[in-house]
Amino acid sequence: MRDESITRALTERLEGELPAGRLSTDPAVTAGYAHDEAEWAPYGTPLALVRPRTAAEVQSVVRACRDFAVPIVTRGAGTGLSGGANAVDGCVVLSTETMTTIKTIDPLERLAVVEPGVVNDHLRAACAEQGLWYPPDPASAPWSTIGGNVATNAGGLCCVKYGVTRDYVLGLEFVTAAGELVRVGRRTAKGVAGYDLTALMVGSEGTLGVITEVTLRLRPRRLPEHTVAGYFSSTVDAGRAVAAVGAAGLTPSALELVDRHCLAAVDAWKNMGLSTEADVVLLGRTDAPGPAGEEEAEAMRRCFAEAGATYAVRSTDQQEADALFEARRLAYPALERLGPVLTEDVCVPKAAVPEMLGRIDAIAARHETMIANIAHAGDGNLHPLLITPPGDEEARKRAQAAFHDIIAEALALGGTVTGEHGVGLLKRKGLADELGPEVMALNRAIKDALDPEHLFNPGKVVALHTGN
Repeated sequence: MRDESITRALTERLEGELPAGRLSTDPAVTAGYAHDEAEWAPYGTPLALVRPRTAAEVQSVVRACRDFAVPIVTRGAGTGLSGGANAVDGCVVLSTETMTTIKTIDPLERLAVVEPGVVNDHLRAACAEQGLWYPPDPASAPWSTIGGNVATNAGGLCCVKYGVTRDYVLGLEFVTAAGELVRVGRRTAKGVAGYDLTALMVGSEGTLGVITEVTLRLRPRRLPEHTVAGYFSSTVDAGRAVAAVGAAGLTPSALELVDRHCLAAVDAWKNMGLSTEADVVLLGRTDAPGPAGEEEAEAMRRCFAEAGATYAVRSTDQQEADALFEARRLAYPALERLGPVLTEDVCVPKAAVPEMLGRIDAIAARHETMIANIAHAGDGNLHPLLITPPGDEEARKRAQAAFHDIIAEALALGGTVTGEHGVGLLKRKGLADELGPEVMALNRAIKDALDPEHLFNPGKVVALHTGN
């Protein structure tokens, strides 16, 4: 238990240094900021919530917490799925939700400068008004923030062709553990000066500093897409189609898998009529221009058919095509209506997708656990979703065992424990298994160098793991 005098002194200092309305110690308020969306990830009770609006205010918070040895957990919109934004007892939660300014959109240099609280879809809409496009599009794009996307190196549906968040971060402004405001990276098209500290910060999950500004690379507005849909009788057959698309040398702008559990849940919620037509749907898109797009769409359709699709077609109805992808985005919230959902995020080589999907089916049977599958299948990023009945402790234990088995099988196939959700709390053991002791030591040395007192998001990512 933290000394009450320290708590009182810290809150008095923050109240004195910050404008009115930035600080809250009301438990009814702080409780709403104590955890993200990760099912069963543990979380503590914060002593305070701070919602700064400027980088200078962030500096004040970091310096005060440093002086009183109080940990800081930085939070965006709280849409994370690994426990990376979960509070620890006695911490200050620093929410960037009010840092929402889009400072610059530069059509000539094709870049944007934004504060971390800008919502992904809001940025995309602002870019579109100037004929530009910000590609990273996680399923949470309508709610998740750029700061949170940077913290986890978020991906999305189109990253199979266009890459993940790290590929678009040119530079950052952040507050260090010493309370200093620093800039790393560049605004130029090229630059190799010094170590790539920008790339180091991307995906660091709030463990190395507090991001206060992001400079992002933009692309020209994308061309209209062609959509291909394939219906399959099993996830393994759909996985074979994914491998076939890669083997054919095609680079779709999206290639998504949705299985029967997800389709049924979306149907029960939105009555879209999909689960009556297929056990598994594979959705492909191409944005290649002109005749090349037509040819690539037809080549993708052939890959689907030759891999065993019961039905494969190029959509000519844009509204219908958009509805199919909307069903993909609705899958997670639809499944949440059935009970607690523990979300996986493994990524395997494309050639291993069919085998990994088969192993997931076997794990579901072995542990008597419902496992639904959605996937950014085109780049091997699979999201098995483990659903348990509310309040069923035995089912929860079986699901947790299945969760760890999925990680082990992904690693056995040459994969990684997380493709885009981050390590947070849930993947710490898997991270250690993947990297090994020598590389883990290198990671911890970086943490020690940049955050010697371990005040930033303690217990996450590279922290020693002692539990399940």
